[in-house]
Amino acid sequence: MDLRPPRRLPFWPLMIVLVVATVLSVIGSLGFGSERIPPADVVAAVTDRLTGAAPGRWDVIVWELRLPRALMAVVVGAGLAVAGAGMQTLVRNSLADPYLLGISSGASVGATAAITTGALAGFGIYAVSAGALLGAVGSAVLIWLIATAQGGLTPLRLVLSGVVLSSGLSAIASLLVFLSDDARAANSVMFWMLGSVGGATWEKLWIPALLVVVLAAGMLAIHRWLDALAAGPETAAALGVGVAGLRTTLFVGLSVLVGVLVAVSGGVGFVGLIVPHAARLVVGARHRVVLPVAAVTGAVFLVWVDVLARVAVRPQEIPLGVVTGVLGAPLFLLLMGRSQYRFGGDR
Repeated sequence: MDLRPPRRLPFWPLMIVLVVATVLSVIGSLGFGSERIPPADVVAAVTDRLTGAAPGRWDVIVWELRLPRALMAVVVGAGLAVAGAGMQTLVRNSLADPYLLGISSGASVGATAAITTGALAGFGIYAVSAGALLGAVGSAVLIWLIATAQGGLTPLRLVLSGVVLSSGLSAIASLLVFLSDDARAANSVMFWMLGSVGGATWEKLWIPALLVVVLAAGMLAIHRWLDALAAGPETAAALGVGVAGLRTTLFVGLSVLVGVLVAVSGGVGFVGLIVPHAARLVVGARHRVVLPVAAVTGAVFLVWVDVLARVAVRPQEIPLGVVTGVLGAPLFLLLMGRSQYRFGGDR
């Protein structure tokens, strides 16, 4: 079965362009925020730190606030795009996104509990992230137990378990907000649920970055198995792929990655849905090209979404999920309107 569309862009030239665009986007984003920094001053702040020169006026803002934030946007954008591509293959559903299985809803419950009750105050500034991660892990375990209760892990059981559990967990999170008598805490919960990388620090950056690299590299290593799984379990089994083991591995890896990403950024919608589709549209459906193109595209996309979130109503900040929703819905409809688009082997 041919998984390639009739036309596609050459992979390596496209990747070079996207990588350069990522670097330029990160550097360009450093000038935007509550206070505008001229490009010359951004370049000076970067070069001064790299050359060991005396720090200038903008050194702390650029290096301690905006650069970690921009790099976190790169990591989260790339991670959500890779997770979205993997989730769509796992459940063989072109409408799947990283949050399909309810892991983000579990993270929301954990984060909401941490904010409204102070239950994890001992973790200090990491309390919300710790609560979100615990909630994500707990929901992943529940989904696993439910989906495998009466047989093997199948896409239908995964989707149904995730949708039902997501609804229940979302209700619990809403109830916690409703019962809270702290208006500021309730506002914090709502802002977190809609996503932000404003709390990024160098210390918070390395764990999600490492997970994104490891999972993306692992998926690239088994790209032929993923192609076979996207074509259908029967095709994959006929080609010698251990379907059950592959599904289990994908589920565990994606659950861990999504849990960590939600813990550091909250819920950022549409990135994991539209970016894999866009990648398939321009380079074809094979995972060896979809995964890297989707990762870098997601990184560039979220960097500029974060810039827009910061400057649109300056000095206030719009949650990332609001911006991605406004941009993502029409983009997704535009992609679906392309007659040559296909997912796996299906038109």
